[in-house]
Amino acid sequence: MSEQKPYIVSARKYRPATFKSVVGQPALTATLKNAIDSGRLAQAYLFCGPRGVGKTSCARIFAKTINCLSPTPDGEACGVCESCRAIEQGNSFNLVELDAASNNSVDDIRSITEQVNVPPQNGRYRVFIIDEVHMLSNAAFNAFLKTLEEPPKNVVFILATTEKHKVIPTILSRCQIYDFKRITVNDMIDHLEYVAKEEGISTERDALGIIALKADGAMRDALSIFDQVAASSRGDVTYRNTIENLNVLDYDYYFRLVDAFRAGDVPGALLIYKDIRDKGFDSLFLVNGLAAHVRDLMVAADPRTLPLLETSEEIASKYREQAKTLPAQWYYAAMKLLSDCDLNYRTSTGKRLLVELTLIRLCQLLKPATPPFDSLDRTVPLGDPNSMRGNAPAGGQAPVATPTPTPSPAAAPHPAATVTPAATATPTTPRQTTQNATTPEPAPPRRTVKGAGRPTAFRLNEQSSRPATTAGHTQQRTTPIDPARFIAGWNEFISGNPSLHILVNAMRAAQPQPAGPNAYRIVVDHPAQLQAFELSMPRLIEYLRNYLSNDLLTLKVEVAEVPEGMKQLPAKEFLKEVVENNPVLARVLKAVNGELV
Repeated sequence: MSEQKPYIVSARKYRPATFKSVVGQPALTATLKNAIDSGRLAQAYLFCGPRGVGKTSCARIFAKTINCLSPTPDGEACGVCESCRAIEQGNSFNLVELDAASNNSVDDIRSITEQVNVPPQNGRYRVFIIDEVHMLSNAAFNAFLKTLEEPPKNVVFILATTEKHKVIPTILSRCQIYDFKRITVNDMIDHLEYVAKEEGISTERDALGIIALKADGAMRDALSIFDQVAASSRGDVTYRNTIENLNVLDYDYYFRLVDAFRAGDVPGALLIYKDIRDKGFDSLFLVNGLAAHVRDLMVAADPRTLPLLETSEEIASKYREQAKTLPAQWYYAAMKLLSDCDLNYRTSTGKRLLVELTLIRLCQLLKPATPPFDSLDRTVPLGDPNSMRGNAPAGGQAPVATPTPTPSPAAAPHPAATVTPAATATPTTPRQTTQNATTPEPAPPRRTVKGAGRPTAFRLNEQSSRPATTAGHTQQRTTPIDPARFIAGWNEFISGNPSLHILVNAMRAAQPQPAGPNAYRIVVDHPAQLQAFELSMPRLIEYLRNYLSNDLLTLKVEVAEVPEGMKQLPAKEFLKEVVENNPVLARVLKAVNGELV
């Protein structure tokens, strides 16, 4: 039986040996070759960039090329001379490598500075490669400065780091800096195809695209993942085998979900979510993956942003096709919903319900619900006769929400919070509109609280936010207000909103009084009750207008003036007044050496 050759992982076996074989760095390798060809070598270089992009490999190729005894016409090392073979085998005296992650002390740097005076053998230069140079201590950096600035003429330093910002400025100023970029997905796919062909492994390009995306721009990681998938699939790297081995969610799920969103298919989206959960994928993984998918659709929709789409050409064509079916505004709203879901997921006690609600909202972006369920943020008061009993306003159609502009504070006639009725208009033709405007009822005189530093009256005169619509114009409801029916609606709102404790108590104690044909005046006993009315007034006024079918209804809330003799004192002031008016109590406090606190 013949002896089996030892297995070498692809990341080592297919490590670049020449500048031409370096993947994804054409401009940088061309610059280094030109520098070697012209003989303009610096005394120190800094190679920086993400992991697995070829920094150390390029440093070794650079060292081998400048020491090659017979370089090729295109500026590459021959690979057959004594110097090249020694460097490839790792026993060259002219190449010294130091891992600064584990050798970061002053003594380690001192050993380097002592070796620089030894002349090179079988070559012209001694090259010192210091990997992860940012891990050196400050003392080691300072000990290295003088040697780095003025080394012997036959010494070249190559520093490599993934975190350039951690290298002190005095080191950076002494080096030529080369920034390595992340390797693109298509470059990695092409190199993986080359490796698979050399190894006799059958592959699918979509599967290699998944591996390239998983590697996140690092060629070394891509080769390691490729070895893993090839081993698990016994040399048949298919798309299905790859996503199962790497626990990656199939692209098809994301495309199907977006199709469901576009069609407003809520049951379909929820069933796809169930299928994903049944396969063992975490819900947060789905939310983040779906957000990334929507982002990729957005960049695929515009030819100018296509370079931002990091995927294989086959998958990119699918993105372009689906992106044509969606408006640009949809991407922004969808990413906002998914971002909010991601933020709320960790603190939510019902994580599955949160994700399902997000999917439902995504389905409603293009297929909104019909009134009164057309706004997800709209609050429908309990007991609303139009929303709960199915009664539509005059005109036979459901009410439509109409935004009301808020006037500037400068236009307010007095300190009381006042909203002027807004005109509503709906165009019938491009050149014809109908507009209805009303004049607010005159405000009765306000009573103020003595010493109050804030407005004590609140008046809402806003136009109904939901006017009835008829063919071609808006119709305002102006049914005369019956005082008995007003009180009935008032009491029904109280019974339908028990959670608004302060407001409900204030409404029970208040006696609304007519202040005009379409106005009512409410007097409360305390500023806290006034504040409760202020916070809930839009909800209350909308409910009463719908109940009474009168869009001109206004409410004015005031705080009753407190008589001077009934003014409530602070606790300490009250006790002090009691003691002053009671000599016996004063003598007792003095006897026991008591003090008011």
